[in-house]
Amino acid sequence: MIEDILEEAEESMKKSINHFKSELAGFRTGRASTSLVEDIKIEYYGSRVPIKQVGNVSVPEPNQILIQVWDQNAISPIEKAIMEQLSLNPARQGNTLRITLPPLTQERRKELVKLLHKTTEEAKVAIRNIRRDAKEMIESLEGISEDEIKRALDKLQKITDHYIDEISNLSSSKEKEITELK
Repeated sequence: MIEDILEEAEESMKKSINHFKSELAGFRTGRASTSLVEDIKIEYYGSRVPIKQVGNVSVPEPNQILIQVWDQNAISPIEKAIMEQLSLNPARQGNTLRITLPPLTQERRKELVKLLHKTTEEAKVAIRNIRRDAKEMIESLEGISEDEIKRALDKLQKITDHYIDEISNLSSSKEKEITELK
């Protein structure tokens, strides 16, 4: 029973880490990344779809994103969405949109680092909430000795510490990526 609770908690923590990684992928650093645009939703034939469903997104150069649109009718909505959400002007070349990312200013880098710290703290809180829930479940079990509960809580804390450290490491490497000047 205790092992099931610990496994469930660890599984939830893994999901939180994966969510945090996907949030980090959306952070704009000095480098181009397909994750900046591929999930932006556009209005396409009456429904909202991500850009990755109407075209091929690639990064031909470190500061450029290329979107090869499959349907001519999707080009204008994609341009509009990119201008609104990223404040960038894509250059149209036939069925292709080319987005050149300007270098980040020092001020923008500081804003991104603040946002990164906020996102990091939210991820850590999510992990701690999972720990709290698992701890309550373990403590509410009946017919289990105090020693077993203590061992289970120690194991839970080790699992929690591992995932908190992983979040911190991911965050610090992303912060280096944001602050390094090119």
